[in-house]
Amino acid sequence: MRRALSVVLLVVLVAGCQVATSPQSVTTSPANGATEVSPATPVTVTVADGKLTQVAVTNAVGKQITGELSDDGHSWRATEPLGYGKSYTYTGTAIGADGKTVPVTGSFSTVKPTQLVDGTLNIGDDDTVGIAAPIVLQFDDHVADKAAVERALQVQTSVPTEGSWAWLSDDNGGSRVHWRSKDYLQPGAQVTVTAKLYGVNYGEGRWGQEDLRLHFTVGRSQIVKADVTSHRMVVVRDGKVIMDFPASYGLGSDPNRVTRNGTHVVMSKSPLYLMSNPAYGYVNFPSHWSVRISNNGEFIHANPETTGVQGSANVTHGCVNLSTANAKQYFDSAIFGDPVEVTRSNVAMSAADGDIYDWSVSWDKWVSMSARH
Repeated sequence: MRRALSVVLLVVLVAGCQVATSPQSVTTSPANGATEVSPATPVTVTVADGKLTQVAVTNAVGKQITGELSDDGHSWRATEPLGYGKSYTYTGTAIGADGKTVPVTGSFSTVKPTQLVDGTLNIGDDDTVGIAAPIVLQFDDHVADKAAVERALQVQTSVPTEGSWAWLSDDNGGSRVHWRSKDYLQPGAQVTVTAKLYGVNYGEGRWGQEDLRLHFTVGRSQIVKADVTSHRMVVVRDGKVIMDFPASYGLGSDPNRVTRNGTHVVMSKSPLYLMSNPAYGYVNFPSHWSVRISNNGEFIHANPETTGVQGSANVTHGCVNLSTANAKQYFDSAIFGDPVEVTRSNVAMSAADGDIYDWSVSWDKWVSMSARH
């Protein structure tokens, strides 16, 4: 019995000694002396045995960044991002149960980019779009480390949706990445895009300038069925035909005038658009109720000059010609992202036809164009 009692007493004494220890060394992250730190790096101060009583992280001009202490006092974390090309100093104290203190000390500095790169999303916040709408993120400079950028991008949908990012060739001096779904988006779906780009290293001295975020709604399903051999344009909304108009498509005997085969996307629309193609003898031709469906000059628009052959012959320079009344009716119904499915044309849509040729790429090929494939 005495031996057993002595073991119990020993355990109590050991436990009591642990409670009375001084705080162990304070750990900071980024570590003391760190350089070239991303400004998006979490800033934390922790102590294993003891509590933090005061912590400040201050920049070179004496401004403290905001932060919060954990309920148990063992850690502190910054609640605002750092700046680019800045130096920071840790100060503060930690105290143990025995009342002894350990100082919080150290310093670090953040990376100074040679170039900050901004990005722009093609859809406005809280917009309503069509079921074929791609998400386009255009950068104002080249992105070398595309995988790092893609890891910072997230698309969330209110219904399960398979989708992928794909990098398209640089244009306007900057890189461009698109997200599209495998199949058309679900009508009524809510979509949130989060691009946590601030503090991301794009490579070659370029870094992300700011985070981006948007939310949009997928509207009704509206699909244009454009069989060029039918000389008609059919509009199907939520599975029902709501318009069936006589139309004239691009002249089939001239490859430069053929309406391209494949799924186009409504990009924009204008009540009046001045069209020019000097090679074919027209400049500032007034086109009314014009709905752009590609960047190679293809529109759905009114053209009174071809009304006589609409429904019987294809004579246009690649556009879909309708009567003024029919063009206005379609114009009023169209929104960005509506698919226009051109079929039975002898020239396929391709990258040469402008920014949004996403649906002309097979799904397997599209997935392979991701930097994370």
